[in-house]
Amino acid sequence: MYLEHFGLKEKPFSLIPDPDYLYFSPRHRSAFTMLEYGLLEQNGITVITGDVGAGKTTLIRLLLKRINYDELTVGIVNDAHGSFGDLLEWVITAFDIPAEGLSRVGHLRALQKFLIDEFSKGKRVSLIIDEAQNIDEKALEELRLLSNINTDKNQLVQIVLVGQPELLDLFKKPSLRQLAQRVSSEFHLEALNYKETLNYIRHRLRVAGATRLPFEKSAIMAIYYFSGGVPRLINTLCDQALAIAYGANKQKVSLEIAVATIKGKRIGGMDHHKKPLPELEKARAHVKHHWGIDLAQVSSVG
Repeated sequence: MYLEHFGLKEKPFSLIPDPDYLYFSPRHRSAFTMLEYGLLEQNGITVITGDVGAGKTTLIRLLLKRINYDELTVGIVNDAHGSFGDLLEWVITAFDIPAEGLSRVGHLRALQKFLIDEFSKGKRVSLIIDEAQNIDEKALEELRLLSNINTDKNQLVQIVLVGQPELLDLFKKPSLRQLAQRVSSEFHLEALNYKETLNYIRHRLRVAGATRLPFEKSAIMAIYYFSGGVPRLINTLCDQALAIAYGANKQKVSLEIAVATIKGKRIGGMDHHKKPLPELEKARAHVKHHWGIDLAQVSSVG
């Protein structure tokens, strides 16, 4: 709707994870490096965590684009949940292993045969489980059954668990101590700071074809404050702010338009203001001092 108005070729702030739009902040680069390491090395279990909307799934999609599939077989479970029996079926499906009508033991044997066959072809096998915080405690512990499938000095499957911070809480439970000991590398993906938020917005606009920044500095500060630096929330606010600016025939998103966008949000999870962080408060103070608006008083329901 607003593409031509702002000189864009496509929407810069889509909520669909797109690796072409990935902004490599230092923390995203570190998380991606850890993902690559976990996928390519015989290195036990890798755990990547981050808040909802932090960019974990986008990193996975970029990784899948860069893989040499002649050397590596990858299975991905996008939304695991429930018991190990359920999870095992998802794993079997992820690798396209014929196992219809088999029992749980039959599934395990089919998976083991698949891993050995891939190894005999000179291929490594990696399993990525996204939204791993949804797997129940017992099922997570039983993942050790998969990590125990070895031959001589070689581990036949590398496991990468990706999930929300609740996954870290699960690993702290005494019942998962043995699984936690198998975790060889981990990274927690935190939200962007203000400078990274600014660069993130610039990057996505540039990829979408923009030749100028259609946001005033004060508007970006407001968007940063209410998004808490979470990429998905930044996308939501920026997209709606551009639509409102277009409707008002404005060439830039002003602080007033950003505030109007925020006031219009009734759903969206913007509840960071309940736990203010120093840099967010610094942005709030800057806006109040220079533009006379206290962002903490702006009505928004998270």
